[in-house]
Amino acid sequence: MTMLRRGLLAWISRLVLLLLLLCCAVSVLYMLACTPKGDEEQMALPRANSPTGKAGYQAVLQEQEEQHRSSISSLKKQIARLKDELQERSEQLKNAQYRASDAGAHPEKNQANLLEFLHSQVDKAEVHAGVKLATEYAAVPFDSFTLQKVYQLEMGLTRHPEEKPVRKDKRDELVEAIELALETLNHPEEESNSNHRPYAASDFIEGIYRTEKDKGTLYELTFKGDQKHEFKRLVLFRPFGPIMKVKNEKLNMADTLINVIVPLAKRVDTFRQFMQNFREMCIQQDGRVHLTVVYFGKEQMSEVKGILENTSKAASFRNYTFIQLSGEFSRGKGLDVGARVWKGSNVLLFFCDVDIYFTSEFLNTCRLNTQPGKKVFYPVLFSQYNPGIIYGHHDSVPPLEQQLVIKKETGFWRDFGFGMTCQYRSDFINIGGFDLDIKGWGGEDVHLYRKYLHSNLIVIRTPVRGLFHLWHEKQCVDELTPEQYKMCMQSKAMNEASHGQLGMLVFRHEIEAHLRKQKQKMSSQKT
Repeated sequence: MTMLRRGLLAWISRLVLLLLLLCCAVSVLYMLACTPKGDEEQMALPRANSPTGKAGYQAVLQEQEEQHRSSISSLKKQIARLKDELQERSEQLKNAQYRASDAGAHPEKNQANLLEFLHSQVDKAEVHAGVKLATEYAAVPFDSFTLQKVYQLEMGLTRHPEEKPVRKDKRDELVEAIELALETLNHPEEESNSNHRPYAASDFIEGIYRTEKDKGTLYELTFKGDQKHEFKRLVLFRPFGPIMKVKNEKLNMADTLINVIVPLAKRVDTFRQFMQNFREMCIQQDGRVHLTVVYFGKEQMSEVKGILENTSKAASFRNYTFIQLSGEFSRGKGLDVGARVWKGSNVLLFFCDVDIYFTSEFLNTCRLNTQPGKKVFYPVLFSQYNPGIIYGHHDSVPPLEQQLVIKKETGFWRDFGFGMTCQYRSDFINIGGFDLDIKGWGGEDVHLYRKYLHSNLIVIRTPVRGLFHLWHEKQCVDELTPEQYKMCMQSKAMNEASHGQLGMLVFRHEIEAHLRKQKQKMSSQKT
């Protein structure tokens, strides 16, 4: 029994010792596995063809040091940039908070400032007292209106002295004024008038209004009163606020090419004059223009091509295209073909007639008022009267350049014409181009203009000082439709002379008789 006990104790001792040794071995292995390696142990061994020993390790160390320096430099730059952005955002936030707190803290002050400004506009607009004016021409006249009509002084050539307000903004403006007046009459502030009769639009008699561009619009509206000879008058004012900055942009037109497209049939002498103007303004002064001539038929075509070729040789000008079409002349078709034949990038188109004179300044105006997908330009040109009538009392008609003066006696703004236009080719294609079913003179330009008015593009319509329609005798042929013939004759009548000059022609016999009498009277006094 004693021997058995001793044997068991010896076996247990050996087992414990073995387990202890096993635990120690596991602990040593764990420590070796978890201890970080030294710098030299982390490095990869040099390659077979690289320096060995100490030199190899130094080369590796130098390479890694350069990589670390590069990384550190990049991180420093990123940190500096982030600091700048953080500072900028912090300043923006502070400014926004300051403005918000200032507006929130003083809403009454802001409202008071606005009301003070609006009241000052009322005082400037001669609502309560008159303002001294230098001459009779400085007065701003009123226009008058009823529920159905507007009676206006500034008419132009397409508006009438009495007409319905067809423009939506003008119609809505006058309706709003009448509605506000009715609202005021039917809801008076004085309690004593609480038993008054209700007023309706039928009680409105007439109103007058005028707009001063720097102040606002003043309305005076008159309504029927309660008795036969009583009236109600309300004075309203729509003040204009201070000017606001909307956009500040830099425009570079150095590379903006204009493709001038001219449809033509015969008219060689007029084309020769056109090319003289084109050579001076487009080739010599501007230098960023392409010319496309679309010619109908073959009669006089060789003369037209000769003028083009001579200009090309004399001015070293190669940027032109000549297209010959068969069939009768169609302005819309000629312009449409000229626009679609262009194979380059999106180009600015100027639809032009052969009897048009333009300056190099107009070409920049054309560029500045168009933007692809955004704006198209429909300038109002100045149309020249018949020089034979204008300068009939002179010894001779002055040169063309001296005739192109914008005065009431020399011409008029052709505000009924929409043929001369600047627009990008992409917009012209997207809108559908011209209606090619329209033949001959007139109609196609108005149709295209209406397409743009019905689109989301901005239509810029303004008179320009560098675009002239040269006078020429107009022929209204029998082949035109009744509507086209009427338009042609109206245009012909307006082209000849001003109202006063035509009156002088009508009464020339009376004037000559008066001059003879005056001459005889002077002769008798001398004798």
